[in-house]
Amino acid sequence: MSFHITPSGKKLVTVIPGDGIGPEVVESTVRIIEATGAPIEWEERHAGERVFLEGLPSGVRPDTIESIKKTRVVLKGPLGTPIGYGEKSANVTLRKLFETYGNVRPAREYPGVKTPYSGRGIDLVVVRENVEDLYAGIEHMQTPGVAQAIKLISRKGSEKIVRLAFELARAEGRKEVACFTKSNIMKMTEGMLKRTFEDIAKEYPEIDSWHVIVDNGAHQLVKLPEQYGVIVTTNMNGDIVSDLTSALVGGLGFAPSANIGNEVFIAEAVHGSAPKYAGKNVINPTAMILSGVMMLRHLGEFEAASAIENAVMVTLEEGKAMTRDVVGDEKQAGTIGYTDEIIKNLGKKPTDWTVREYKPIKLHHFAKDPVWVTPSSRKDVGADIFVESELVADQLGPAYEKAIEGSPVKLKMISSRGTKVYPPTDVLTDVVDIWRCRTIMSDPAQEMTDAILLDVLGRLTAAGLRWNHIERLMEFDGEQSYSLAQGED
Repeated sequence: MSFHITPSGKKLVTVIPGDGIGPEVVESTVRIIEATGAPIEWEERHAGERVFLEGLPSGVRPDTIESIKKTRVVLKGPLGTPIGYGEKSANVTLRKLFETYGNVRPAREYPGVKTPYSGRGIDLVVVRENVEDLYAGIEHMQTPGVAQAIKLISRKGSEKIVRLAFELARAEGRKEVACFTKSNIMKMTEGMLKRTFEDIAKEYPEIDSWHVIVDNGAHQLVKLPEQYGVIVTTNMNGDIVSDLTSALVGGLGFAPSANIGNEVFIAEAVHGSAPKYAGKNVINPTAMILSGVMMLRHLGEFEAASAIENAVMVTLEEGKAMTRDVVGDEKQAGTIGYTDEIIKNLGKKPTDWTVREYKPIKLHHFAKDPVWVTPSSRKDVGADIFVESELVADQLGPAYEKAIEGSPVKLKMISSRGTKVYPPTDVLTDVVDIWRCRTIMSDPAQEMTDAILLDVLGRLTAAGLRWNHIERLMEFDGEQSYSLAQGED
C-alpha cells in the first residue's frame, strides 16, 4: 500500500473527528501523536451525523471520499446516525466503499485496570470479516409478517480474512490462530469460512490452528480467555465476540480497532459517539489512542507507536491521572488531564508491560475477477419457489400439485421456517404465511431449464398462487449445493 507524502516530507492522514465524543478523543490522539514528533500531517474531513443532517443519505461527503482515495489512511472518530436520516451507517459505508475487509480488534490486559480477569495474562486479537455475512444488509419483507436477511459468505472474502489473520499472527510473533464459526448449523455459509481456514492453514505450518464452534468459543473466552492468541471469524460473530473480549480487559474505553484493506486503512475506536457525554471532558480516549498506535504501525512509524503504547501503560500503571470509567467521577482527571499525563510519560517504559515486537503485516494481493471458484460441471436440478399463501400446508400442497400437473416437474416438499410440513408429518411446528415449495424435475436425469421454470411460475400465477422469490437448486461437480429442510429426506 502506498502513502501520500506531503511537500514537507510528512505522511498525510485523513482525520475525521466524528460525532458526540469523537472530536475529544480524536484531538487527544492527534496531540499525543504530534508530541512524538512522528512525521504525520492531517487533512480534516467529515462524515456521520452532521453530514446526514446536511441531506446526504450516505453520511459521507464527496470531499471525504476524495481525501481517503488520496491518503489511503484514516483516523476516524465514532460516527452517529440521527433517527430518520440515512439508510446505512456511515461507518459501514466507509468500510464497504474502500473494501476494508478485515476488522482487527486486540484485547490485552492493561496495568492498573482491575477486572475479574486481572492477572490472567489475556493477550488476544479478534480478526473479523468486515463486509460480508448478514451485515451486507440485504433484507426483504417476504410477507407483511415475515422478514428475510440474506447471509452471504464468499470463498474470496473468506480467503482474504483468513490470510490476514495468519499474516497478523506472523507479524506479531504469535503461534496460534483459532477459527470461530457456526458451521455445525450453517454448513454452507459458515462452513465456507471453516473450509477455507482449514485449506489455508496448511500454508502456515509453524502456526497452531484449530476450529471452534462459536458458542463454545464464547463460553471458552469467559472461562479460559488466555488460551487464545488470534481468533478469525465471520462478520456478525466477530462483532459479538470482540465486544465480549473488550469487556474482559476493561470495556469499550480500552477497545481499539483497525479496518484493513489492500488499498485503505481506517483506525477507529470500537465505542460509539456517546452524545450525552460530549464536551464534558470525562471520556476515556485510550481506545482511540491505541487505534492511532495501530495506524502508526501501519504507516511504518514503529518507534512512535511503541513510545505511545509505553506511555499509555505507564500512565495506567501509575494511576495518577485516570478517567471516570476506571476511578469514578470524584477522582477522574478528565480526557484532557489523562492526555497530558500520557504526553508527560513519553519516553518512559512500564514496569509490568512489554510492547510486542511488531513487523509489517504482509497483505496478499487479490485479483478483481469476480469469479473465484470454477466448477468442472454444474446442473440445475430444480428450484425452491417461495409462495405467499393463507392456505395451510395440507391445502397448499394439493393446490400446488394441481397447478404443475402435466409439467416435467414435481413438488418434493413444502417447508415453513425451515421445517418440512408437506407431505403431512406428525410434527407440531408452527407455520407462517411464506412457504418454501421445493420443486424438482420428475426425471432426475433431466435439467431444469429457464423455459421449464418460467412455465411453472406461469402455472402458479394462473392458479392464484403468489410466488415471491426463487432460489435455484444446483449441483456443482455432482455435489448437492443446497441444504435440506428439517425432516426432509
